[in-house]
Amino acid sequence: MRIAFSLFLLIFTFSCAKNQARYPLNKKKDAFLNNSAERNKTLLAREEYLLKTAAKKDSSLSYQVSEAGFLYAYIKTSDAKLPLPSKGTKVRFQYQIEDLDKNILYDKSTLGTIDYAIDQEDLLPGLREGLRMMRAGEVVVFLFPSYLCYGYQGDEEKIGVNQPLRFTIERLPTN
Repeated sequence: MRIAFSLFLLIFTFSCAKNQARYPLNKKKDAFLNNSAERNKTLLAREEYLLKTAAKKDSSLSYQVSEAGFLYAYIKTSDAKLPLPSKGTKVRFQYQIEDLDKNILYDKSTLGTIDYAIDQEDLLPGLREGLRMMRAGEVVVFLFPSYLCYGYQGDEEKIGVNQPLRFTIERLPTN
């Protein structure tokens, strides 16, 4: 009986040892994520430089930096008493897409006039952000980084991979 009790006590004592943390077996995943993060930081810095360079070349406009990371400049402003659009507001607009050297990729006639309900329909992130800042009757030039436009895929036609773009948007009055 004593032997059984001693054996039980011995097993009970050693079974309560602390568990060792397991380290990941696949360290390649961590390396991939770190490399991907570095690649994205480099891409972002490159695009910020390109946007600032394009803004300096276009000295006729006074560009400002938005909280979302793009540059914008007003060509035509509207009455400040007009409200900015809020969620669900129906807006009508036309726009054209250019590269940063002002070469037209898609003009207004190709893209047409668009009716859009703010934050309730699918639209390029850059256009969504830009339209929230515009009153009816305004014309604004936006310099968007690629992540707010067509990103790493482009449009498989005229817009390349990770290409920052220049959008000129005219918000039309709604009836």
